[in-house]
Parts: sequence; structure tokens; C-alpha cells
Amino acid sequence: MSRDLPPLNALRAFEATARLNSVSQAAEQLHVTHGAVSRQLKVLEEHLGVSLFSKDGRGLKLTDAGIRLRDASAEAFDRLRGVCAELSQGSANAPFVLGCSGSLLARWFIPRLGRLNADLPDLRLHLSAGEGDLDPRRPGLDALLIFAEPPWPTDMQVFELASERIGPVMSPRFARFDELRHAPVHALLGEPLLQTTSRLQAWPAWATQNGIEPDALSYGQDFEHLYYLLEAAVAGLGVAIAPEPLVADDLKAGRLAAPWGFSETPARLALWVPKRAADGRAQHLARWLKQELERSGQA
Repeated sequence: MSRDLPPLNALRAFEATARLNSVSQAAEQLHVTHGAVSRQLKVLEEHLGVSLFSKDGRGLKLTDAGIRLRDASAEAFDRLRGVCAELSQGSANAPFVLGCSGSLLARWFIPRLGRLNADLPDLRLHLSAGEGDLDPRRPGLDALLIFAEPPWPTDMQVFELASERIGPVMSPRFARFDELRHAPVHALLGEPLLQTTSRLQAWPAWATQNGIEPDALSYGQDFEHLYYLLEAAVAGLGVAIAPEPLVADDLKAGRLAAPWGFSETPARLALWVPKRAADGRAQHLARWLKQELERSGQA
């Protein structure tokens, strides 16, 4: 059997048919006739020497070979579409789209955005917020700023920026602030602790590092996202746990206090950049982020 790739038109016809599960819909999307798609599918099967579809009533069903080729062709065409879109936009002039969590965006990035724009005026940074649903592998996102634990994905160029440090924080507005701020860490065992459902392991991990049995902790209000959790802490609703960079400005302004300090976790704050799209802009941004973290004592 030939090792050459099948004709591109045949692969396009197959990818569309497999994705839409319809020869007619594939023909409509490709702006060709039903017969043209059928002929291309036959060309592809003859080239490969395998059947890709079987009859299923009045429709078609993918064979095992068809399923394998569908998955591979879908990934390949997605990557081609993404790269072509980037090239057609002109990467040098297009904005650099950075994804990060809403809490990181609101509490750390936005207060520093003016300084970043002044220091890197040619970057044309565009920020995209999300909570666990951002993937730099998909077109439209150039990089992702994320707290995560190694090992790193092999398809990413990863710039490690800082170790993650987390700790309990509370507001002077909290009713028990004066009693707790000079108390040992074990005083937290009597507190209904605030937590976020997006990271339920934060309190137990911190407790283990600080000699507290995680099962002895008790919890009060929980919040869907870290941003809401920290807003609740600032409002004096209780003791929350947070990564240090996200509360650094609040600590400096006296809106929050961290009487028990911060403990390092296995995670890192890192900039993930797809290797397919890595360019000099990502390196400049990573260098600026690291310098900014060092300047504020968080790296």
C-alpha cells in the first residue's frame, strides 16, 4: 500500500461526512454535489484499502477504521484551520490573546495592566477570562496564565513564573478578627471556614502543611469561584484561603490580613504557550510577568 497521503479533497469529504454523519450535509458544507462527496469517499477507501463506512438502515455508520481516521482527521483539520486563521490575521499585527481565571484577572492583572501596556506597548494584549474552561490548544487563544502542577504538557512551551503560596486571610471587618489575629493556627479549628468549590483541596492541603488534621476543619459558606470567595473575605464574612498574589494588594492596603502567613504548594504560576504558536511576544510577556512578581515579592 502506498505511504503517500490520500488526496486532500478525499480527506476533506471524509472529515466533513464523519463529523456531520451525513453525505448530504457534507456536500452542502463543501459546496459540492452529493455524488461528488460519494466519489471522494470511494477514492479514499480505494487508496487505503479499507472500508470506512457501513450501511446502517438508510444511513451510514463508521467502521472501526473509519472511527480511527475520523479522530485523526478532525484533529489535523482543526489544527490546520487554527494555523491558517492565525496566518491570515497576520500574527505580527494581531492582538496577543491571553487566557486566565477571572480571579487572577480581576485581582492581579487589571491593577497592573497600565504598567504592562506602558512597558510592552507593542504587545497589544487582549485578556480572556474563564474558570477551568480555557484551552490554549484551541484557535483564538495564544497563551494561558495558570496555577498548575508539573509535569507540563509536551505540546506546550511553559514559562515557570513563581511557586504557588497559599494561606488563610481575613478582614479587619470580620467579627472575630481581634481574637484570631494573634492566635495560633489551631484557633482556626473552631471557625466555619470559607472555601471555593473550584478548589476544595486548598484548605486540607494547607492544614496538612501546618500540622493540623484536615478532618478536624469545619466549613461554612462555599462559593463557586475564587473571586467571590475573596470578595466575601474582604466583606468580613469569615476566614478564606487564597494564593498570595491574588491578595497581595489587599494585604498592602489593609483590607485583608494573613496572620499565619503562606505555605508553598507543589503548583506553579506558569505561562503556557502552544509550541505551534510560540513567538517572541510570549517570551517578552513571560519576562515581564516574572519581573512584576519579583518586584512585588511574590516570586
